Amino acid sequence: MFIQKIEKEALLKPLQVVVGVVERKQTMPILSNILIEKENGKIKLTATDLEIQITNTIETDDSSSAAITVGGKKLQDILRILPDQSKISIEVKENKAQIKSNKSRFNLQTLPAQDFPKLSNQLQNSNKITLSQNALKLLLGSIQYAMAQQDVRYYLNGVLLGVEGNKLKAVATDGHRLAYNAITIEADLAKQEIIIPRKAVMELAKLLADDDSAIELEFSDQQLKTSFSGIQLVTKLIEGKFPDYQRVIPDYSNHLSMNRTLVQQALQRAAILSNEKFRGVRFVLTEKNLSVISSNSEQEEAQVEIETDYHGEAIDIGFNVNYLLDGLNSINSEQAIFSFGSPNSSILITSPDNQEFRYVVMPMRI
Repeated sequence: MFIQKIEKEALLKPLQVVVGVVERKQTMPILSNILIEKENGKIKLTATDLEIQITNTIETDDSSSAAITVGGKKLQDILRILPDQSKISIEVKENKAQIKSNKSRFNLQTLPAQDFPKLSNQLQNSNKITLSQNALKLLLGSIQYAMAQQDVRYYLNGVLLGVEGNKLKAVATDGHRLAYNAITIEADLAKQEIIIPRKAVMELAKLLADDDSAIELEFSDQQLKTSFSGIQLVTKLIEGKFPDYQRVIPDYSNHLSMNRTLVQQALQRAAILSNEKFRGVRFVLTEKNLSVISSNSEQEEAQVEIETDYHGEAIDIGFNVNYLLDGLNSINSEQAIFSFGSPNSSILITSPDNQEFRYVVMPMRI
């Protein structure tokens, strides 16, 4: 017997951790499978797409050794549909795995475990840092929405993670907006920057816990390995030159502090009648007043006004409303600080409660 009467949840939870990497349509059939290894009283589940590999380990009373690969999504669907508190047994015969629970039987095709393509170790001359899972989750959450999706500039399809001294920096940009944040870590490291692929960032953000339990990051120029809560996520890194983000972040003298929720609500209202394709809204700043104006191709128009303490010159500037909302949603403070240059320059959004956070949105013609 490969696995003898294990609780359904004990197998389903680690399976759900790793199965997010598995794509249903694969060029290599074995990449649709997960590797299940049993040795030294542990069961290890591993999935990969040749770029990212996730392994989750659980304890078991069985000290025997064996390994198989089975369809990851199919196994997940089977375990999900079985009643709670079910006991699961898996028996392997020739090239089939039989999953048994009460009076249900499922026979799945297997492929040889030795054919499973594990990522090789490329962590020579690596740096290591340890921090809380919650700190990393908040750091990634504050900037990951600005990553590009399937951009031909492949180095934008991910997050720049950099260490220098006792700082861990994270930057994301899609060419239209840029988000930057940094936290202090217990380390003193030479400057190093890596670009983590979008899929790895999304998986990591999904798996990280909202508590102070530790995560270890080990990274070289080719690979990143994260270890936390019995999970190991290894990913290849994106090669390429990330844009010089420090040149993109402006230093304006024209600042306006506004209630974040009020601005969010104004943008959400104006967005209803914005152009569905371009999502443009106008920020019109005049003495003690901000007007958020949108219109669409049917010549419908929305205008929402907010009282402010603005006393500078009048500014009329257009932005993608979704980009502004993304930035405001990532700020936890009651106030948000908007910094302006000329009507043709970007807007800088910062938080009074986080001196590191910077969010830059390029203007658009409306």
